[in-house]
Amino acid sequence: MKSRTYFLVGDVLVNLGIGIVAGLAAWLVIGPAWNMWVAMITAMLLGMLVALLLFIPFSIFLGAMEVMVPTMLSGMLSGMVVGMWCVMTPVSLTDAVILGGVSGLLGLAIVWGFHLVLRGKVKPARKGQ
Repeated sequence: MKSRTYFLVGDVLVNLGIGIVAGLAAWLVIGPAWNMWVAMITAMLLGMLVALLLFIPFSIFLGAMEVMVPTMLSGMLSGMVVGMWCVMTPVSLTDAVILGGVSGLLGLAIVWGFHLVLRGKVKPARKGQ
């Protein structure tokens, strides 16, 4: 029943969902009058809280550590990106959803990239070679 495709689709959907929810949470809380540093830290913590609460039900099906690491990064990244964008300019609901989802997928891609490098599947580029 469980296969590699199952986990791949699960990872993508979970990180996309957490990115969207974390982006929406930041969009609801952060406004243009906020200080940029305060907004960034608040949105980062809010995104991590969203990821912490939402990863638990998904970890039952996909594995706790395999879900926690990418979702925490995705939540943090999505919250920070959407929160900082909300400070700089007015953001629509649609923009917050799209940016949160893209940031969530970017967080997953970063974790997969590091995983491949650490496991030896991809060699990092070296200067002069």
